[in-house]
Amino acid sequence: MKLPKPMHTLTAKIDRHHEEKAEPPRPHFGLSSCGEECERKLWLNFRWAVIEKFSGRILRLFRRGHNEEFTLVEDLKAAGLTIEHAGADPQKRVSFGCNVSGSLDGIITSGVPEAPEKRHILEMKTHSKKSFDDLLKHGVEKSKPMHYAQMQVYMLGIGIDRALYVSICKDDDRIYTERVKLNKDYATKKVERSKRIAMSDTMPPPISTRPDWYQCKLCSAYEFCHKTKTTKEVNCRTCAHSTPLQSDGFRCERWNSEIPTEAQRKGCPSHVVHPDLVPVKLLGGTGKWTAFYEGGYEVGEDGISSREFLEGLENATT
Repeated sequence: MKLPKPMHTLTAKIDRHHEEKAEPPRPHFGLSSCGEECERKLWLNFRWAVIEKFSGRILRLFRRGHNEEFTLVEDLKAAGLTIEHAGADPQKRVSFGCNVSGSLDGIITSGVPEAPEKRHILEMKTHSKKSFDDLLKHGVEKSKPMHYAQMQVYMLGIGIDRALYVSICKDDDRIYTERVKLNKDYATKKVERSKRIAMSDTMPPPISTRPDWYQCKLCSAYEFCHKTKTTKEVNCRTCAHSTPLQSDGFRCERWNSEIPTEAQRKGCPSHVVHPDLVPVKLLGGTGKWTAFYEGGYEVGEDGISSREFLEGLENATT
């Protein structure tokens, strides 16, 4: 009797569970991404105009990295470090206003061998073998500029001038540590750039207009930038009536009020797609809260809904 080919139904069910439980996009402009080079990607992500959907396998990888932090913290404590706001403790948050904020992996109050009495920001990361080997060769600033920028702004926000970068290779359990010194000018520029992007009413230019550009190929915004020029998302942050606040959060001009985060995710019937998120020209408005787009699309309270508008654009290009 010939055995049938294996059906990986159990793996599929596990992955589907994680996909169904995936967290929604975060409400703030995360400091962990402030080292990202493409300003358009940062703006699209913050505006929930491009929401990356991860497979169950990738979500399990994220979980593995998160769980590894608990083990690393215990190892560091066993080595004599005193650590706060790490592991099972509530995380320490740092905020610069304008929706720009982030959470630290921890704060080392003492015990780092090279500077036992010195306070350090703690940053922990997991790596594949290839990534880890590159880190060993070049150091964190050159090999992992996103991680370097993240530590810099955390140091600036907390008022500590040293960070300890602790990384582990998932393939063979090697550990790499590196002390990083605060570069105040660099960190300040990263924070100011993040605030400028978060507060911008208009979409920034892309890092490249070439579809074959190496930084674009695997970007979550690739389809938007190089194919459709159209968002798939209808929520308060993709609406022309909403404005980010310097005090954090978003305000709706249509309803003249601040919008609760959960309400932002749903949008409302008065939603009008932000003109930068569609490939047709905004010609004006036939009413105070209605927009008229090239192609005969009247969107808003007196016309079609934003979802109908986006469906019409999709059908027109297929």
